[in-house]
Amino acid sequence: MAALWLAAGSLFAADPADRTMLPPDFRKLVHLHTPLGKPLPGDWLSEHPEPGQNYRQYLRAQPVKIDAKRRVIYVQPLGELSATQWKIIDLTARHMAVYFDLPVKVRDGVALDAVPRSARRAGPLGSQQILTTYLLYDVLRPRLPKDAVVIIGLTATDLWPGEGWNYVFGQASLSDRVGVWSIHRYGNPDAGEAALRLCLLRTIKTATHETGHMFSMAHCTLYACNMCGCNHLPESDRRPLELCPHCLAKLCYATGADPARRFEKLIQFYQANGMKAEREFCEKSREALRGK
Repeated sequence: MAALWLAAGSLFAADPADRTMLPPDFRKLVHLHTPLGKPLPGDWLSEHPEPGQNYRQYLRAQPVKIDAKRRVIYVQPLGELSATQWKIIDLTARHMAVYFDLPVKVRDGVALDAVPRSARRAGPLGSQQILTTYLLYDVLRPRLPKDAVVIIGLTATDLWPGEGWNYVFGQASLSDRVGVWSIHRYGNPDAGEAALRLCLLRTIKTATHETGHMFSMAHCTLYACNMCGCNHLPESDRRPLELCPHCLAKLCYATGADPARRFEKLIQFYQANGMKAEREFCEKSREALRGK
């Protein structure tokens, strides 16, 4: 079994000011991003120190990437989901198609009734939890389609990754092309439009973060970035949905995405779904690529 991305480190730290590590187009975006400062107590990096991974180091790691046969991202719903949660899955899949510039297919749901006792437990707050590694390797891995570059599961059930952990938002393999995330801790999306929008934002952050790991992208330690590790919900809410220049360059290498076209499509998605801050940032990024 390949290493899973939770608290494992990557390769070497990098100087965020060193633009020579990036392809020319991505250097134009550096000024829009904030270097990652010292972590707050309880944040991911304060408890799980990681050295980071710049773009050049990513290339040397022989990352997972698309090829002629495998270029579809699959979303696999797991367990019981409400009508609103299915709506969030649909919107998340549409966003992922734009974010990664790849086809995304949502599969029929899979029941979790057969999960054995060894992969279940009562969580810290009494709710049922399912072991992430069981979902990754006993549920998702056998269902990996031939045309899939990666498959990611979504569930409303709380998750935990094993001994020593209370819970986890999601988990993914850096090499086995499987990942899973849970909507359980993202609030009640039926509590109103604002709650639905917040739940959607949290969901697509985690979905794209875990999918980034499946493309062999390590946690970012350079900038405030969607690939930063998050230890709790307030930390996740502080992180942006967009990727820093290094992580965006990694994504474009792995998926073949064109950064300018990607920003254009993201602007349209964010405009249609009332995500003003995300739209404005993509507009600034688009203009930076144009040299304006």
